[in-house]
Amino acid sequence: MAHLLDPLIAFVSAHAGLAYLTLFMAALLEAVPIIGSVVPGTTIILALSALIPGGELTLQWVLAAAILGAALGDGGAFWVGHRRQRQILTTWPFSNYPRLVAQSEAFFHRFGTLAIFFARFVAPIRAVVPITAGALDIPPARFYAVNIPAIVLWACAHVLPGVFAVQLLHRYGGIPHHSHVAKSTWILAAVAGTLVVWLGLRMLRKRRETRLAAGAAN
Repeated sequence: MAHLLDPLIAFVSAHAGLAYLTLFMAALLEAVPIIGSVVPGTTIILALSALIPGGELTLQWVLAAAILGAALGDGGAFWVGHRRQRQILTTWPFSNYPRLVAQSEAFFHRFGTLAIFFARFVAPIRAVVPITAGALDIPPARFYAVNIPAIVLWACAHVLPGVFAVQLLHRYGGIPHHSHVAKSTWILAAVAGTLVVWLGLRMLRKRRETRLAAGAAN
């Protein structure tokens, strides 16, 4: 199974610029309201981070692409909310996701401005909190003072695990550096782990909805 990823690794090695663009777009689109809740940006960043130890990609450019994409995505959403105010939260497409909007506002009621920081690490609410922050008229300076450090930490938390995992597989797993096995193993683990988490959250959400429906019926 891992050998199926060898062509991908070879392609990235020959077209690093496209890989950085993919990382940038993944981080950017994941921050777009509503759309970001279904874009697998986190998975893409986690997976491609495995190509840093072998030199196909460089750490500083991977981090830069992820940070810049997330910053532009969050910042753009914030300014849309800042300009449209609370009206934006009741128009399409947000009107189709009232529960997500309610969760975003509840985040602010619970954590205040720190909701901007915590939401960066919580999907799918991550894609709604920046525009909610703008709609709630949070000052831009306060938003960026919390958002930028959160993005930097978020990028490191998604890039460095892949780097360390591949290095550990080489050093302690007996896998030679010239092979792609360690990289493929981490990429597959990142994809599989994301699917497991997604399915788990989906099951918990359905169970919660069933309980709420049963409580309302009683």
